[in-house]
Amino acid sequence: MNVPNFGDFADPRAVATVARAAEDAGWDGMFVWDHVVHRKESRRGQPFGDPWMLLTAAALATSTIRLGTLVTPVARRRPEQLARQVATLDVLSGGRVVFGAGLGGPVEDEFGSFGDETDPVVLAEKLDEGLGLLARYWAGERVDHDGLHYRVRDVEILPATAQRPRPPVWVGGFWPARRPFRRAARWDGVVPLFASGHGVPPTPGEVREVTGYVTEHRAAQGSSSGVLPSDGAVSSGAVGPFEVVVGGLTTPEAAADVVGPLAEAGATWWDERGLYESPDLYSLPAVLRRVEAGPPRL
Repeated sequence: MNVPNFGDFADPRAVATVARAAEDAGWDGMFVWDHVVHRKESRRGQPFGDPWMLLTAAALATSTIRLGTLVTPVARRRPEQLARQVATLDVLSGGRVVFGAGLGGPVEDEFGSFGDETDPVVLAEKLDEGLGLLARYWAGERVDHDGLHYRVRDVEILPATAQRPRPPVWVGGFWPARRPFRRAARWDGVVPLFASGHGVPPTPGEVREVTGYVTEHRAAQGSSSGVLPSDGAVSSGAVGPFEVVVGGLTTPEAAADVVGPLAEAGATWWDERGLYESPDLYSLPAVLRRVEAGPPRL
């Protein structure tokens, strides 16, 4: 299940309620968005919750489901602070965190509103460099780093994450842009978004295109010691099977018919998510109805 961090879900108690219901109904994960204002004009007047506080409430209400953000804009955070938040949640939850990362957007609203950098090239550089730092911080190692955007001197951030060497990292991006998917190939999963829009399931053909492209670049990474010269970043090494996370809005009656062909095309996770333009997106009663009906059964 995937919910925004605004509207009803600005309240940690609402997120905890959905997480508990999701676990009881057999869902495998609970994910929240990581936005500050999202689209200002359409969200004006709506409350927003901090995603790590929301996920802390979800962790305390559950014991088995995976928990994470889809996705956190790493360039909008200080890596050392973000590393501490994720590690704390991973320890609290007993090692159930998945870290979703991406460029973040809409850039003018989410970054420009606060006088932050809006050049997508610079944001991508900070994302890549920040992910590398996060992996080192989560491992509990002593870090010295002199990079393009970050400098670290003799720092060790403890506790390390409960998952060793780190939680899985899933990288989001809009297909058919290529760089986000080369980035995802260096980590543990990909969360592609398509022109069809949030809440609209992709086609099996789109999923095959993504999985083929990422598989190709994972193979290239393996043959070049983890270095992808086009991005100038080094892989931290996979921590488990590579996940392909696709999603949309389904009805319980038709869910298996939607998800089955996508699984055959290479998807490994289904992310149930609402439509941008619908108020049901951020409505606790509407989301609870879908949660309690249960996940797709193949």
